[in-house]
Amino acid sequence: MPGADPGTEIRQAARLQLTEAATAGRPRIVIAGSYPLREAATAHREIMAGHTTGEIVLVP
Repeated sequence: MPGADPGTEIRQAARLQLTEAATAGRPRIVIAGSYPLREAATAHREIMAGHTTGEIVLVP
């Protein structure tokens, strides 16, 4: 239909694949580092520098 979001179908398919992978225990999330929330700016700088492999986690 006109004006419909063309990515809806793609996201729905990806969501199904992700759900199937999670059910099978396949996704592995690599944590590159964790920072206290008060150091969010430092974490952001590290991400922007492009030297991380994996996710950066902010903790309370």
